[in-house]
Amino acid sequence: MADQRRIRVGIDVGGTFTDVVAIDAATRELLATAKVPTTHDAPGGVAAGIVAGIERLFARSAVDSSQVAFIAHSTTQATNALLEGDLARVGVLALLDGFAWLAARQMRFTALPLESGSVFAPRFAFARDEAAMQAGVDGLIAAGVESIAATESFGVDRPARESETVAYARARGVDATSGHDVSSAYGLRARTRTAALNAAILPKMVRTARVTAEAVERAAIPAPLMVMRSDGGVMNVREVERRPILTMLSGPAAGVAGALLYERLSDGIFVECGGTSSDCSVIRAGRPQMRPARIGGHRTMLRTLDVRTLGIGGGSMLRVEGNDIVEVGPRSAHIAGCAYASFSDPEALAGARVARIAPAPRDRADYAVLIARDGTRIAMTATCAANALESVPEGAFARGKPEAARAAFELLAQHLGGDGLMLARRVLALAVAKLRETIARLIADYELDPGGIALVGGGGAAGALLPPLADAMGIPYRIARDAEVIAPVGVALALVRDSVERTIATPSPQEIARVRREAADRVVAAGAAPDRVEVEVEIDTRRNFIRATASGATALVESAALAACSESERMAAAATSLRCEPSQLETRELTSVLRAYRHGREVRVVDERGVVRLALRDCAASRTTAGEVAHCARESIERATQFGDVGRALPALYVLRDGRIATFDGLSSAEQGAALAAEETEGCREDEPVVLLLVPQVP
Repeated sequence: MADQRRIRVGIDVGGTFTDVVAIDAATRELLATAKVPTTHDAPGGVAAGIVAGIERLFARSAVDSSQVAFIAHSTTQATNALLEGDLARVGVLALLDGFAWLAARQMRFTALPLESGSVFAPRFAFARDEAAMQAGVDGLIAAGVESIAATESFGVDRPARESETVAYARARGVDATSGHDVSSAYGLRARTRTAALNAAILPKMVRTARVTAEAVERAAIPAPLMVMRSDGGVMNVREVERRPILTMLSGPAAGVAGALLYERLSDGIFVECGGTSSDCSVIRAGRPQMRPARIGGHRTMLRTLDVRTLGIGGGSMLRVEGNDIVEVGPRSAHIAGCAYASFSDPEALAGARVARIAPAPRDRADYAVLIARDGTRIAMTATCAANALESVPEGAFARGKPEAARAAFELLAQHLGGDGLMLARRVLALAVAKLRETIARLIADYELDPGGIALVGGGGAAGALLPPLADAMGIPYRIARDAEVIAPVGVALALVRDSVERTIATPSPQEIARVRREAADRVVAAGAAPDRVEVEVEIDTRRNFIRATASGATALVESAALAACSESERMAAAATSLRCEPSQLETRELTSVLRAYRHGREVRVVDERGVVRLALRDCAASRTTAGEVAHCARESIERATQFGDVGRALPALYVLRDGRIATFDGLSSAEQGAALAAEETEGCREDEPVVLLLVPQVP
C-alpha cells in the first residue's frame, strides 16, 4: 500500500446530477469522472445516487477502491429541507436553573417562516431536575415529536445536563441534539433556535449519512467518509450525526473550495454557473468571505460562506409574453424535461413548432419550447443563446452546435417576429443583467476595486455566461480548469475543519491557547494528521469573542508521497494570483517549505506543492528561533502597531514553522501575541527556525 498511488474522491450532489471525481492526492491531477442522476425521490434518498456514482467511477476507470485515501461528498439535503419545510417534528426541552424566569423567556422563540410558505414551530417543555427532564422527554415523545433539542442557560460552560437529556432521549428511541452541540458561544435564544433547527433535520441526515458510510465500507474503501461543511471544510459522519446543520450551503461551498484549492484563486469573484442557478462569492487574500446564517429572518449560531445564489443558469428557459421575451428562468430545461437546442442535431429541428408550456404545476404556461416532429420538447436556453452567437470559448463544456442553436432561434423569430440572432442577444442580455446586479452588490458590500478584480467561472455553464457578463462589466475573466466538475474537485481537495467559539472578557493568552488547542484536538479526532493541523485565531475585543478555526488534511492523504513542484511552477502560481509575469516577482525563502513572492505591496506565500497559502499586503518578516520567538514577537508587534485618532491597531500575526502557519488576528497587546507565538512553538528545539509575518491594520 505504501507504494501505491493515493486517490482523493469527491462527490457533489447537485439538484439534477451527482458528479464524482477521482484526484491524484500527490499531483492533484484529475484522473476520472462519473455522472449519475441525483436520486431525491429514491427510497434511500440522495444516498442511492452517491452509491451509484461511486460504483460507476470504479467500473469505468482504472481507479481502484483500495487506493482511496480520502472520500467526501457535498449535500443539498439540509438546505433543501429548510427551504422546502421537509422537517422532523421537534420538541425543545428547556432545562431551568436559578434564573428560570429569565431563561424561559429566552429559550422560547416564535415560529420561523420558511421559504416554502410553511412555518417551523417546535413544541416546548420545561424541566428543573432529572425527574422532570425525563418526564418532559416522555411527554414530548407522546405528543409525536421525532427529534429533541435540549437547551440550558450557560450550557456551553456546564453541558452535563444537556448531555444527560440527549442520552435519555436517544435511549427512548428518538434523535436528539443540544445547544452546546451546535455552538460554544453565548446567546441563549440564538443557540436554542439553532439547536432546534439542527434537530429538525437530524433524522433524515443521520439516515443518509449512515447509508452512505456503510456503502463506502462495503466498497472496500479504506478511508472513512467525510461530508462537506458550510464553511468549505469537511467533517466525519460522527459529526454529521451531531451537527448536520453545519452542512447548510454545502453544495455552493464545494465550488468555492475548488476555486481556492484547485484553481488557486487568491482574489476575485467566483461564479459557479450550473444548469438552474448560479452561485457568486468573493475570495480575498486567499480566503472566502463568511457571514452569519439567518433562517426565517432570524439569527442563528451558524457561520456560512457568503454565497449569493440566483435563479439563472445555463439551462434557464426563456419566457414569452405577447411577442416579446420578457424573462429568462427561473425554470431550467432540466426541470422541464427538455433537451437543449444547442446540443440537438439540426435535423431534429426541421419542422418543429413553437409552444408555450408550464414546466411545473404552479408555473404559468409562458415558457417557450420547440416541439419536434417526433414529440420531443426542445428548450432554447441561455446556453443556446450563447452558442447561437458563437460566444462560447472553444473547448468549454457549454460549447454545443451553433448551427442548431441558430436554427432554434430562427424558428422562434418566425413565431414572434424579428431576427433570430436579435432574440438570442435579448436572452443573454436578460440573463447577464441578473448576474451583473449580484456581482455589483458584492463589489459594493466588500468595497472591492472594480479595476483590480477578476471573474473566475466554474460549473458547466461558465463558458456560456461568463464571457458576456465580463464584457458587460468591463472586467477580465477566466474559466476555471475542469470547470464543469469544479465542485466535486473542491470536495475531493477539502481539508478537515472545525471551529471553536468562546465569549471571554479580556481573554488571557492561556485562555486563548486553550480555545486554540480545543479546535486542533477536534480536527485531529476527526481524522486530520496532527503534524499538519493549522489554526487561525480571531479575537474580537469589542465583543469579548474568540474564534479558533483549525484545518488539516487526513492522515491517509498526508502519508502519501506528495510531489513537490519546481521553482518555476511555484512562481507561476504566485504570478497567477498576483496577475503579473513571473519575471516581475521578488522571491524570498521563508522556511524549508514556504517561500514568499512579492509584487509591489502584495505578497503571496506558496508551499512546496505550489499552493498559495497566504495572500497578504504590506507585510513585514522577522526571522527568529523557537527559543527567542516570544521576545521577537513582542518587539515586532510593537514596531508594526499603527496609531490613529481613534486609538491603536495591532498587526495580524502569522507564525511560520516548516510548512505550518498559525494565524492570530485581533490581538489586544504585544504580550498576548508573544505568549501565543511561544505556545505555538512549545516543544520545539530551541534553535528551530521560525519566521514571523506581521500585517499592519488600520486603527
